[in-house]
Order: sequence, then structure tokens, then C-alpha cells
Amino acid sequence: MTFDKDVKYLESHEWARKDGDVVVCGISDYAQDSLGDIVFVELPEVGATLKKGDAFGVVESVKAASDVYMPVGGEIVEVNSALEETPETVNEAPFGEGWLIKVKPSDASELDGLMSADEYQKYTEGLED
Repeated sequence: MTFDKDVKYLESHEWARKDGDVVVCGISDYAQDSLGDIVFVELPEVGATLKKGDAFGVVESVKAASDVYMPVGGEIVEVNSALEETPETVNEAPFGEGWLIKVKPSDASELDGLMSADEYQKYTEGLED
């Protein structure tokens, strides 16, 4: 299991990485592993404005469909449209080519309230007990 040290995490298994004036978001390695083979990804419209904690899309696997939530509030400035054709990229590279959305945050300090990689790793270990 990979816990990327350069991102922040939510308890709902999304990650967020500041990249200039945008925040790149996706689902964690733990989440993609738990879901299994991802077969469909539904993403929001570019230009949508959502609050932290709002559902922004759905990731469907052979096992289940899961909502994905905003790590920070803001405007969706880009979606990973390549996932329409190759949703399995989320399984293969959850922190790289499998990113889901890019957000222009309305309040970048919301990132400060998210978990570090070490905190998230401890959190997920607690889920397996």
C-alpha cells in the first residue's frame, strides 16, 4: 500500500495535493485497492463550484460504487477526461495519471485540516482491526 507523503488525506479516502494555485484531487491507494477493478468514473462539469465535503463524482468498480468528496471547496477547473476511456488508470496510478479533478480553492487553508500520510496510514490500519 502506498501512502504518498506529498498529499493530504480525508477520512473518506480522497487525497489533495497543492500544485501552484490549484489543488489536484484523487482517491487513495487504499481506496482503489478496497474498491477493486474500477470500471467507470463520473466527474463534475468544469466550472462547477462545490464546498469542502460535497460529493463531486462517483467511482464504480466491479464490487461497488462510491461517491467521492471535495477535500477543499472551490471551482472545478479541470477534470481527468482520459478516465472516461481508461478508468482503470485510477487503479494503476492513483497519485499520478489517475487523478480525478483540479480545483481552484476558495480557501487554501482548508488543506491544513486534512491528514498527513502518517496520520492517514494509522487511520487505515485502524479500519482493518
